[in-house]
Amino acid sequence: MTAFFVSRIRVKNKDKMQEYAQSTGPTIGAHKGKLVLKGAADSTLLGDDAGEHITSIVEFPSLDALNAWFNSPEYQAFTDLRGQAGEMQFVAYEVPAA
Repeated sequence: MTAFFVSRIRVKNKDKMQEYAQSTGPTIGAHKGKLVLKGAADSTLLGDDAGEHITSIVEFPSLDALNAWFNSPEYQAFTDLRGQAGEMQFVAYEVPAA
């Protein structure tokens, strides 16, 4: 089943964020991930204000592929840079939902 990786990021350092995105992009492709959406929040339409953040959605062929990417040494090499770049929330979704 298709899986989606959704990240919500409050950027702390724009230069580090750009470096992180450029560095980790190839690791996603190596696991057959495809960027579906990347954008900055414009406004909160309902609920508590989400504040300034960026969101990205990456599609993977399966939850196994998503987890293999996330846990890969190639991606995990960027954990320090990730922490310098921003405060991040990552959520995995499998489609269709049970």
